[in-house]
Amino acid sequence: MKPVRTVLSLALLAAAGPLTAAEWIGTREPIAGNAVYFVMTDRFVNGDKSNDQRDQGGKELHTFDRPIAGAPKGQSANIGYMGGDFKGLLDQADYIRDMGFGAVWLTPIVDNPNEAFTGSSPVQWKGFMQDGGKTGFHGYWGVNFYRLDEHWPSKGLDFKGLTQGLKNKGLLTVLDIVGNHGSPSFSAPSDRDQFGKLYDKDGRLVANTQNLEPAKLDPKGNPLHAFYHNTPDLVQLSNLDETNPAVVDYLVGAYLQWIDQGAAAFRVDTIRHMPSSFWKTFADRIRAEHPGFFMFGEAFDYDAANIAPYTWDANGNYSLLDFPLKKAMDETFAGKGAGFEHLLPALYLQDGPYANPYDLMTFYDNHDMPRMNATDTGFINANNWLFTARGTPVIYYGSEMGFERGKAEHEGNRNYYGTANIAKARQSPIYSNLRRIALVRKATPALQRGLQLNVTFKGDTAGFYRVLEAKGYPRQVALVALNKGKQSGNVRIPGSRVEGGRYRSLISGKTITLRAGRTANLPVAANGVDVWLKDGRVNNPVLRAELLRSTRNKGHQGTTPATTANNQ
Repeated sequence: MKPVRTVLSLALLAAAGPLTAAEWIGTREPIAGNAVYFVMTDRFVNGDKSNDQRDQGGKELHTFDRPIAGAPKGQSANIGYMGGDFKGLLDQADYIRDMGFGAVWLTPIVDNPNEAFTGSSPVQWKGFMQDGGKTGFHGYWGVNFYRLDEHWPSKGLDFKGLTQGLKNKGLLTVLDIVGNHGSPSFSAPSDRDQFGKLYDKDGRLVANTQNLEPAKLDPKGNPLHAFYHNTPDLVQLSNLDETNPAVVDYLVGAYLQWIDQGAAAFRVDTIRHMPSSFWKTFADRIRAEHPGFFMFGEAFDYDAANIAPYTWDANGNYSLLDFPLKKAMDETFAGKGAGFEHLLPALYLQDGPYANPYDLMTFYDNHDMPRMNATDTGFINANNWLFTARGTPVIYYGSEMGFERGKAEHEGNRNYYGTANIAKARQSPIYSNLRRIALVRKATPALQRGLQLNVTFKGDTAGFYRVLEAKGYPRQVALVALNKGKQSGNVRIPGSRVEGGRYRSLISGKTITLRAGRTANLPVAANGVDVWLKDGRVNNPVLRAELLRSTRNKGHQGTTPATTANNQ
């Protein structure tokens, strides 16, 4: 076998050309330089109690503080507003930035209903697909996509002020947007204020379901029904008709407004619930005004073949939250016993279905699923992987201390965080280890953008390169060594794949010299990570051949539209 490998590597090297000919880079997207901290604005920090709206909705339908009944002793969850706002977020910008993040993703900011919902089935402890008694604290029940909800701003601090304030602190603003639905629109005992209604930028009513079930809507005969499909989609939410040009104009106009006020990127909610034809039109119109504007979608599916078409040019060239890798991470780091090799199939570094796997947003939990149910060391190991492997890391608020680990939406997933937990987080080993590796990534372009060459993934250890050599960026070779075992160990790099040179550890500051052709054994502490950085180009012919193959087969561009459309 040895001669075969040698002939193959020499053949690939010949194809690679001279050392100065190639560029090695995974992504040039600006967002890739900024790990993302995801907050539910209402649940992060209450910085201004004057905007809590504690009397809103009256006695029975009040919107503030609606605890879910039936919680076990010592546990809680809430479906009312809890007071988090722009001021609380901006007050904690230093906390977020100092952890190593460069962007904040916040939930939708648009106006939501002013009372609790009276339809659906009542929310129960651990309940699912229940909205009775719930409020729009999360922001996803828009009734006016042009108007800022009254719970978020303070005097002198609107959305534009927030984005500028975050920018001054070194943080970009990623805004969560919705195109598929508005507020709950039917099943209430009577037609309620705002629910199922939509208002324009001047406050005029442009759509109203009148609390009718979708099948009873008359889009052709009643102008107020024309914004909606007459078929249901998600629970009782109003189902916007993306084939209506007026709906497209409404959504594009609203989101261009928020870009003009400082949104630097969009996270697109429920992208798979609308056809790709709409998202292509939306992307084209947004980027006509803001070329290259970055958007990543939520397609809640663990099969890469089902979600990848959204990344193709023909469908709008969106990035995605990487659900397939999230599933593999859960099985690897949340006590289910999988070794590092379990992560490999979900990376799709070559010949995969995505337009570019390096553009994906990587994560292990969020607000729509149970938080990762891992030990402290499970979180530490997951973060060590997340901040060194391909993709841009996204961390859900509180994960830096294992906040409400394992809890789903109606059992604490979205609980209020507050300054007390921020103080507590700083004492957590998860926080200190997250901060260490996040700051390393923040300072290392190769970890943000470099091509990933996997060397060894077996059991509790993994080793791989991140290689960056492209115009406008420093030439860097980062050699990552991971150990999720309970004992210290070595990550073995075979001599044929050792890039020789002098390396500096970005964790300890120590230096070592590796010699090409000689096996390297890199020591790593238990539940640890090391990143060895060499400045300069890759010279090892085997690695250069692999880099060439990676660039030639990095992504996929299809023309077949995504199969998951609205109402399917």
